[in-house]
Amino acid sequence: MDNGRVFGRLFPAMDIVILLGAPGSGKGTVAARLVAADSSLMHVSSGDLLRGAVSRGTEAGREAKAFMDAGKLVPDALIARMIADVVASAPAGATMLLDGFPRNLAQADILDETAAAAGAKIRSAVMLDVPDEVIFDRIAGRLTCPQCKAGYHAKNLPPKKEGVCDKCGAALVVRKDDNPETVKDRLAVYHSQTEPLAARYEAAGLLRKVPGTGPIDGIAAAFRAAM
Repeated sequence: MDNGRVFGRLFPAMDIVILLGAPGSGKGTVAARLVAADSSLMHVSSGDLLRGAVSRGTEAGREAKAFMDAGKLVPDALIARMIADVVASAPAGATMLLDGFPRNLAQADILDETAAAAGAKIRSAVMLDVPDEVIFDRIAGRLTCPQCKAGYHAKNLPPKKEGVCDKCGAALVVRKDDNPETVKDRLAVYHSQTEPLAARYEAAGLLRKVPGTGPIDGIAAAFRAAM
């Protein structure tokens, strides 16, 4: 396969910055802040990527939907194809902030192959370093509106009226993923499966660590400098 060609298409050059960090570390928030300030950056969340491909009815999206409808996990190689589709449609010189993939060492191997085939370069892997107790407090306090999807936090961003959405008046709920026991399980999976990526990228000279606590503007600025 020629460098820069995959699935019969020629890809523009692109850098990839991998976002690492535990669930609730703030990867999405930081990425959104960076993208708003720099149009050459693209935040690509694996979850949003999957949902977008399904909603648009792309070939990869249709294949993914079949797995999802059957209650099965979408294969890693299919997620990689969706990432390749983003690279193919990106303007030359863009930088992808890749969030949620890879989650383990096997996925990292797939990403390496996908990037190489697409002529893209993995520039760095930036980890938002946040203590478990802070993660637990952040996630376990989340409240969500089931109607308008507005988000709140019991301590950091409470609604004006306890348990009621400010925007639409619906009763707020705690998502299953945000209850305390689930948060503990998610952190355990992160430490066992995703955290080993740090050692891999450190050995490759690509790892950068950024403290993920404090004012968001300062975190975003430190992340941008680390990229």
